[in-house]
Amino acid sequence: MNLFEKIFSYQLASRLEETATYTLTSQERAWLKMMLEQPAAASALEETTLHKIADCLLEEEIPHLQNALVEKAGAADGQTYSPLLRPLRRIMRRRQSMMIQRLNKHGQLIAPQYGVPWKLEFSMARREWYLLWYNLRTRAAMTTRLVHIQSLEEQSLPEEQYEPICQRMQEICTVERQEAVIQLLPIYNMELTRILHAFSCFDKRVEFAEDEQTYYIHLNFAANESEYMLNRLRFLGKRVRVIQGDYLKHRMRETSMKALARYGIKVQG
Repeated sequence: MNLFEKIFSYQLASRLEETATYTLTSQERAWLKMMLEQPAAASALEETTLHKIADCLLEEEIPHLQNALVEKAGAADGQTYSPLLRPLRRIMRRRQSMMIQRLNKHGQLIAPQYGVPWKLEFSMARREWYLLWYNLRTRAAMTTRLVHIQSLEEQSLPEEQYEPICQRMQEICTVERQEAVIQLLPIYNMELTRILHAFSCFDKRVEFAEDEQTYYIHLNFAANESEYMLNRLRFLGKRVRVIQGDYLKHRMRETSMKALARYGIKVQG
């Protein structure tokens, strides 16, 4: 993976393309110009956007960092940017449908399917992009890994058909989401920033009970992100406790019992 791919921001591309906004400080402008020199920039941004940014950065000097930065034993990581992000975002922005050809979970190519793309999600647990879309033939919600999509073609869709599909997808995804409340033990209040960073990829709301001097973190996440949520909770250890969320409570209790059993301590469930 090259330098541009490692620090490529999906939000940055969206804002640059849609609002023609570029960074203001000299350090940021120099960094941006250096990133645009990378080969992956051509697939990450449209040609008109690249030229527009380049015109704004003509007088900037590219910093020479090759001799100052050394990467050591980096973990193997997949490509976090997909060339399908831009065409999919364009179809969703225009509120249109698509003809998609993809592989199934066994790697077999299936016939093209007609559907409506609804949402793009990035799984922090698997480090890859997923497309949530509605299959117009089977009338079912689908989740497809972008690496499994072989071809994609935009199709026109009447506005009166688009709105009911969006409402249906919203209902389905709302049902499949989970909520949990995590308590930060008061003795670790000084580590609030670290705790919030551990949950940075989830929708959250922080509540502070002044009489208890206790922080409560209200989390909302997709059902398929439960395992990653459990990994975060285990990482934080004794700093936090699950207050609401029966599934998370059950799994954390199960983990604790297995750990104690390894040292010969039996606990009644």
